[in-house]
Amino acid sequence: MSERLTVLKTYKLYVGGKFPRSESGRVYEVSDSKNKWLANAPLSSRKDARDAVVAARKAQGGWAGKTAYLRGQILYRVAEMLEGRKDQFVREVADAEGLSKAKAAVVVDAAIDRWVWYAGWTDKVAQIVGGGNPVAGPFFNLSSPEPTGVVTVVAPQKSSFLGLVSVIAPVIATGNTAVVIASEDSPLPALSLGEVLATSDLPGGVVNILSGRTAEITPSLAAHQDVNAIDLAGVEDDALAKELEIAAADNLKRVVRPQPVDWSADPGTHRLTAFLETKTVWHPTGSLGASGSSY
Repeated sequence: MSERLTVLKTYKLYVGGKFPRSESGRVYEVSDSKNKWLANAPLSSRKDARDAVVAARKAQGGWAGKTAYLRGQILYRVAEMLEGRKDQFVREVADAEGLSKAKAAVVVDAAIDRWVWYAGWTDKVAQIVGGGNPVAGPFFNLSSPEPTGVVTVVAPQKSSFLGLVSVIAPVIATGNTAVVIASEDSPLPALSLGEVLATSDLPGGVVNILSGRTAEITPSLAAHQDVNAIDLAGVEDDALAKELEIAAADNLKRVVRPQPVDWSADPGTHRLTAFLETKTVWHPTGSLGASGSSY
């Protein structure tokens, strides 16, 4: 029997629940840690970034309007789908990060567990950041969290999957939508994640994944007037980080600054709460019966 030809793969973007090529038609070569060619990835343009923001904004209202419990169920479904494709992600993470298959399997297991962890937080985060406030007057005063809106996420450069999951999951768990810029040198796990999201119950546009040059794509997103927040986790150039912070200030975006992170450590809740607004409602108390007692 003759030897099979290798099926070469050119990945696509994930925008609005679909898989478009870059509007520029550009691709770039992705290699493993030993400089062996793996695949071609789309080289996203500023137009692709704008299209991703449009898709994220279109999806945001519906996603935020779902019950927190339902969002948790959908995130858990993503974890189920990842579990079914674990072997693929082990190979891609091993290639991307230069790990043995055994160590890559540990990373992928941790990433799947993190999806489950954030799925469990969707209907609990309001209990740690909301509640009733004591006021000097005959009023109820209640605070509750609401999503910030559309969040640009610059994924970690070296933690191509666990770090990626650790910055995407908390953003969407709380009702935001995301425009994600994958690791520049190791984008394949992120682009494969798009294929998983498309076959889960996650509505199109909730997560949009771009690949390409971080320094080329991020400035237009930092300055975009319909982006509400930006996570600079994967920006390793201090000058670029400062430029993006200045651009983000134009419409008062929330900014999570880049800092060293051990992605394998307990993530805590700070990324869950980083992209939440607090809505406070005042309501007058009333009287019960002839005695005039208040409630």
